[in-house]
Amino acid sequence: MEIKKKQPKFIFVVGGVMSSVGKGVTAASISAILKSSGHNVTNVKCDMYINIDAGTIRPTEHGEVFVGEDGIEADQDLGNYERFSGNKMSSVNYITTGQVYLEIITKERNLEYGGEDVEVVPDVPNEIIRRIKLAQQEHDAEVTVVEFGGTIGEYQVLLFLEAARMMKLKDPDDVAFVLVSYLPIPSHIGEMKTKPTQHAARTLNSAGINADFIIARGVQELDKPRREKLATFCGVKKDHCISAPDVSSIYKVPFNFEKEELGKKLLRTLHMEEKDSDLSKWNELVEKIDHPKKEVKIAVVGKYFGTGNYTLSDSYISVIEAIKHAAWYNDAKPVLEWVDSEAFEKDPKKVEELAQFDGVIVPGGFGTRGVEGIINAIQYVRENNIPYLGICYGMQLASVEFVRNVLGKKEAHTVEVDKDVKEAVIHINPNQADNVKEHKYGGTMRLGAYDCELTAGSKARKAYGKDIISERHRHRYEFNNDYREMIDKAGLKIVGVNKKSDLVEVVELENHPFFIGVQYHPEFRSRPIEAHPLFREFVCASLARKKS
Repeated sequence: MEIKKKQPKFIFVVGGVMSSVGKGVTAASISAILKSSGHNVTNVKCDMYINIDAGTIRPTEHGEVFVGEDGIEADQDLGNYERFSGNKMSSVNYITTGQVYLEIITKERNLEYGGEDVEVVPDVPNEIIRRIKLAQQEHDAEVTVVEFGGTIGEYQVLLFLEAARMMKLKDPDDVAFVLVSYLPIPSHIGEMKTKPTQHAARTLNSAGINADFIIARGVQELDKPRREKLATFCGVKKDHCISAPDVSSIYKVPFNFEKEELGKKLLRTLHMEEKDSDLSKWNELVEKIDHPKKEVKIAVVGKYFGTGNYTLSDSYISVIEAIKHAAWYNDAKPVLEWVDSEAFEKDPKKVEELAQFDGVIVPGGFGTRGVEGIINAIQYVRENNIPYLGICYGMQLASVEFVRNVLGKKEAHTVEVDKDVKEAVIHINPNQADNVKEHKYGGTMRLGAYDCELTAGSKARKAYGKDIISERHRHRYEFNNDYREMIDKAGLKIVGVNKKSDLVEVVELENHPFFIGVQYHPEFRSRPIEAHPLFREFVCASLARKKS
């Protein structure tokens, strides 16, 4: 086959039938496969909402807000991209309709269109294309995998599909389309049905796009008759209809794809040199997942789980994945239970149920709901030597609990809950105070990566194995330095500080098996093949409690 001159390549991943079908994991898996074969890859997520970023969307509405290295508040799929590929995501890897229109309107106001009238087509698709190519250039990527949120039948996605169509028309050998679609098996029929996917493929055709691949999601594997139907009625090569049955772990998805040589087929479609993928490290991970030697039971105490009759663990997906990574590192099966902190407010005695767990985590959060329940939980694990990891709000409330119940200052609290509190252990820093007064909430928190210097001899320092670390932040309130000396003397040690701002980053309780609170979000840097050191040591301490 003739190998053409190297040009940047683009793979568009779009969804059919329904959302949450696995586009993000598909896009992440494709990146992992191509990277393992020696290609430089990056990812882009396009979300259709008018929001500038995901920072102002509540977790139960759209899942976790993932924070990039430069402080971008993005869709949770960027977390999967990082976890699968090992690449760091930034603002260029995330595009929303709001960003696109804001840029176009700003340029129009600045006469950057030279007096021409500005139209939805082609100016909106052109701006989308510009941003996609910017991500490719920033990362010097050979292949850029672009995921469109939602499904192809939604009005909101039409302009993004038009941008992709225009790119395909201009450079047909450099663009490929992957349709991720669900094939249901109705219980009263007992047969996998292809019609919804046929309809999705025709909808994509109506936008001027033909799928090069169909990822056939379903409860069971795609069989020969269904594969032939998809090929015939969707205009896709038979061997480009890739079976994607449900699996026990998302980290098995790259292996499933490679059984059908998806990587090589994508490279061939894009006129690129075919190389063998090396998924040996992933194979080692899957072995650990499938053959644990023990079990560790972790409670995640939070307040963003419930929505109607359903539990949305996506609110804390990076925390949950980080626990899994750490458990697998320790050859253990993670058993997670999501505990709504409001239950501890309604019935304080229920907090004793935490005794059944090997460890407890309180992740980040905002607002007043469920806070007293979280404080009750923290007091219980502190007094009963249960391993504890507090993240962001979990660190702040651990400090409040300590000042209340150890130092005896019963009015201690955070100004986030009570703006007139007399003992403000957690307060708002001056920069953030102005934003709140002026109702500037979007993109104004302390965001992105900041350095932290760790104290020699501390558990945190031993876990990281170095003096200076860098972690990602997303918060507006800070530990009040007026309380530093008193809590340090009483046993809640300040063991991590950002020297530039003199802000407290890490607290650690002495004479406790494991009690660490961090102002930052370590979960964003955890990887399945490289567990984060704090989660790793937390799980290790939890296993020690289980053994004892």
